[in-house]
Amino acid sequence: MNKKNSDFTVRELDVLNFLVNGDSNNVIAEKLCITNHTVKAHLTQIYKKLGVTNRVQAAIKSMQMGIEQYFDIEEIIEDF
Repeated sequence: MNKKNSDFTVRELDVLNFLVNGDSNNVIAEKLCITNHTVKAHLTQIYKKLGVTNRVQAAIKSMQMGIEQYFDIEEIIEDF
């Protein structure tokens, strides 16, 4: 995990990765086997840490900052 990622929990990075890929909260919840409410809680923390107010801003800012997923979540899900 790089320094830019260090402010985020592993799960927040998971949610952020799916958000950047354009997934809805319901899809993120399904892929991560968590509730929609939990996804929203993670997004609230992500927005706060990035200093943004919505998912589009979060996706753009995370890409601008170079926040990268520490592993390929899609590959892991396929193997699961």
